[in-house]
Amino acid sequence: MKNIKPEQFRVDSTISLAKAPTFLDIETSEKKKEKILQKTREKLSKLQDMMYAHNRYGVLICLQGMDTAGKDSLIREVFKEFNARGVVVHSFKTPNSSELEHDFLWRHYLALPEKGKFAVFNRTHYENVLVTRVHPEYIMNENIPGIEKVEDITPEFWENRFESINAFEKHVASNGVIILKFFLHLSKEEQRQRLMRRLETEKHNWKFSPGDLKERALWNDYTTNYEEAINKTSKPHAPWYIVPADNKETARYIVAKTILDELEKYTDIKEPEMDDKVRENIALYREFLKVEG
Repeated sequence: MKNIKPEQFRVDSTISLAKAPTFLDIETSEKKKEKILQKTREKLSKLQDMMYAHNRYGVLICLQGMDTAGKDSLIREVFKEFNARGVVVHSFKTPNSSELEHDFLWRHYLALPEKGKFAVFNRTHYENVLVTRVHPEYIMNENIPGIEKVEDITPEFWENRFESINAFEKHVASNGVIILKFFLHLSKEEQRQRLMRRLETEKHNWKFSPGDLKERALWNDYTTNYEEAINKTSKPHAPWYIVPADNKETARYIVAKTILDELEKYTDIKEPEMDDKVRENIALYREFLKVEG
């Protein structure tokens, strides 16, 4: 089996999504992929427990991708061994009326992980430079001073959003949140096949929406904006990883392995040691429990 390393997928320089692979053959069977994913999940679970006890870092996992890229199933399969108290998944949909009364990052601040915990953003703050850029009319709902019509949204407006996102992530990272961002890179043909399966497989019918076809027609627009967003916001403290997503099992393993490898670099993460005063009285506490028994 091919050795998977995070640097294979991390964006460290300007990239072109058209040249990035959507499929990676890791030279192993689907059954073997499940086994290695299971082992990786178990290691992540143990690391999560240690981070929870250590209580110094939070972890923010950001997932983006075209419709049908496999974000939901990836979350289910990668984090299924986690203790429920240690991970929270946030699926960001269209902002509600309350959220629109604040700046575009406000609801994302509220969802940041506590120390010792993981937060998974299923769709993220990047929707504010992706969906809103493909559909700039959505910006009008934010009631921003000086933006009275779509024509008022200038290139400088988007540059300011990128600067805000970079500042947000820099601030969060400097306060102990480890940020890992994954773009599930799906081919247009694979998306077509997955949408067809939603129509042809009864138990998956509920997943299909005619709106999926409208967004698919804007594929090139989304690709252009994803590419720009990734290139402008992949930083050492908040890197992007472009994950080939045409095979779901492979994508899940790549994400899990990347999270594990990156977190293992934090060699200061360890279980807390027993307080010296408590250690000095261990014999006394044991004797107390023996007598009580």
